Amino acid sequence: MAAAEKPRVPQWTTVAVVGAGTIGLSWAALFSAHGIRVRVTDPRPDLAEAVREAMPALAASIPGSDAEDLLSRIRVTGDLAEAVDGVQLVQENGPERLEFKQELFAEIARHAPAEAVLASSSSGIIASDIAAELPDDVAARLLIAHPFNPPQVVPLVEIVPGQRSAERVIESTMDFYTALGKTPVRLHKEVSGFVANRLQSAIMRESISLVLRGVVSAEELDTVMKASLGGRYATVGPFESFHLGGGPGGIRHMMAHLGVGMAARWKELGDPELDDDAIATITEQTEAAYGAGPDAYRERCELRDRKHIAIKSALGDIEN
Repeated sequence: MAAAEKPRVPQWTTVAVVGAGTIGLSWAALFSAHGIRVRVTDPRPDLAEAVREAMPALAASIPGSDAEDLLSRIRVTGDLAEAVDGVQLVQENGPERLEFKQELFAEIARHAPAEAVLASSSSGIIASDIAAELPDDVAARLLIAHPFNPPQVVPLVEIVPGQRSAERVIESTMDFYTALGKTPVRLHKEVSGFVANRLQSAIMRESISLVLRGVVSAEELDTVMKASLGGRYATVGPFESFHLGGGPGGIRHMMAHLGVGMAARWKELGDPELDDDAIATITEQTEAAYGAGPDAYRERCELRDRKHIAIKSALGDIEN
């Protein structure tokens, strides 16, 4: 086993979190847990209350964290200009609407320092579109830093540069998230939805199809995933899994012997219509299995986070 590495210290010490929804609050907790001063801004009237109420659960999902300690480095303000003044990074978490993000980043650029990195948590809109009307010097500092929910627990952050993003900005941003314990992956081309969400969409498409066809219930499908692919993909990805499945002959053997059948099965995959009846079926089965409402949400989130932490801890003791 390799010797434990000394934790890296983030090179940026003051950041702004714009948008205090689920993702923004999670980012704020993670940043603060690493000693970073955080300014959180959002037009919501209950901003201070929302931040304070979220911290106990978020702290519980970050080993070694304490809610009051996290809050000691977080300042809330309803003034965007005040929030981004003097920061080194802006983490935007606004609604997934292109026009909104374009206007928001134009406003951020008017008040943030000229060298500040402008990162969007967008889950599908590409940086080039967001920066389309921005000057070159601003577009050079803007990129996508898409986390996988919840950001304070799941390691992935997809770094998706725009056409005008500067290489130095991309590299320094990768270093920053790495120092936070994240696993940044740089995409080589812009594509809507990026990689993780496109994979998730493909799985959900077939999952919904199988449930609607009556092959399995929603809860049974989740059990199939957790008892097979879920555990497998926590340790190896699809290509390495396929490679190992071929024995000593590896992926060459798998392609030669199973490739044709796999490709034929692609043509049989479902293409479900999400009409009212389909949505009702999926919703009713899911709520019956996992509950509904605030209490059920909090309980299931806490359980999910504990499982993620256990997996990360276990895998962290094994050399890649």
